[in-house]
Formats: sequence, structure tokens, C-alpha cells
Amino acid sequence: MLSVIPIPAFDDNYIWLLRQDSTKDVAVVDPGDAKPVIHYLERENLTLSTILITHHHHDHTGGLPELTKRYSPRVIGPHNPQIKEIQERVGDGDDFRVLGRRFEVMAVPGHTLDHIAFLGPGTPSLLFCGDTLFCGGCGRLFEGTPEQMQASLSRLAALSEDTLVFAAHEYTLANLRFAQAAEPDNKIRDRLMKECQRARDLDRPTLPSTIGRERQINPFLRVDNQTLRSAASAHGSTDSSESTFATLRAWKDNF
Repeated sequence: MLSVIPIPAFDDNYIWLLRQDSTKDVAVVDPGDAKPVIHYLERENLTLSTILITHHHHDHTGGLPELTKRYSPRVIGPHNPQIKEIQERVGDGDDFRVLGRRFEVMAVPGHTLDHIAFLGPGTPSLLFCGDTLFCGGCGRLFEGTPEQMQASLSRLAALSEDTLVFAAHEYTLANLRFAQAAEPDNKIRDRLMKECQRARDLDRPTLPSTIGRERQINPFLRVDNQTLRSAASAHGSTDSSESTFATLRAWKDNF
């Protein structure tokens, strides 16, 4: 069995640690900070064998120099020469094995142009999507276009509804507050918000989410919803799915 464990970093990042059964070799996803990873590995007497990188932002790669020097792990990530520590560069449609399990690569540009996601094994499947899809939201458009991000999110939304979504940040409550403004009458979202508030009050993660849940509550996956379009129309064009998405993203940027 593949276990996924959150290692908190910075104010709201999660570095996801993957462990197969009781073996000592583990993998981590997007180690922006080496210190909490080293602390966890030493406490649990584990060996870092693999690092997966979704994109080049420093809060996802900052721990690479120290971790690669200390553990000499295999490093897998996007075709971006800015990330010098990557040994195996992968792109859309590629696959590889980590901890004996097969992972698939999906290109999901929008937040950055080099952004990829990793779809892992099991029932349900495991999605490590970095800063593309969050619970209740999506990443800011630092390099890509609204059209690119919407296409990326549509690919993710088409995955099986039980797919577990391991996003890289604890943004859920802030995202759901925006979702309330964008789609005021979503009762499923309101119930989820109460559950997530209870989790955060206990200092527990609100993640993982699921693709099925995101289809029900995430405004960026619901741009064809008429209530949402009506609310968004006060902030820009909602003539099409594409324009509604762009309006929502710009609204959220200043919410």
C-alpha cells in the first residue's frame, strides 16, 4: 500500500511524502524547504530515494540543493533548465516508476508554462497537481493564459471522480470564501466549508480533496453554471466558458 503523508512547510505549503508499505525508501513531491523533510526522515529513520517536481517556483524547489547533496536521490521533473538538479526530465504522456509504482505525467500549463502533474497508482488514483488545482480553487496565472489554465483544469476534471487531489497549498478556506461569492447557493460547498473549518481548528489538513468533490464545489470547474455566470457578470464578460473563466480568475486575484 502506498501511503501519502503531508509535511507542512512555510506558512501553507505541503510537501507530500510517499511511502510503500513499511519500506525505508520514500519519495517527496515539491520540497520547497529541506529542513522539515530532513527532520521527518531522521525521526522516522527513512531514506529519500526520489524527488518529484511539478514546476520551477522556489517554494517547490528550494530544498533541492540540500536534499540532493545529502541523500543523492533520483530527481524527476519538467523540461526546464532553470531547475538544475533534475536528472530525469519528463513531459506529457511520459510514465515512470517510483517505489515500484507507475506514475503518469500530465502537462498542465497555466500557473507556469513548465507545470506538470503526476497521476499515481491505485484505486483511487493519486493526483499530485502542484499549484494547478486546489481544493475550491486554482493557481494564479503567472506565465500562462486563461485558455491554457482552463484546458489544464478540464483535463484534470475529466479524471475519475474518486481520484484523490493532493494540492501543494492549504488554501481551502480562502478559496471556499471566494466560491461563496461566485456561487452563493451551493449547499454542498457550504457543508464542506464547515468540515474544513473544523479540520483547520484542529490543525489538520483539508486535503486531499477528490475530483468528484471539485466538480461540485470548485467555481473554476463550474464555469457553465448559470448562477455562477450571473454573479461573475458584474466583474467582466461571461459570454462563453472561456470568458467566464478569465473573469473569475481576475476577480479572484483581487478578492
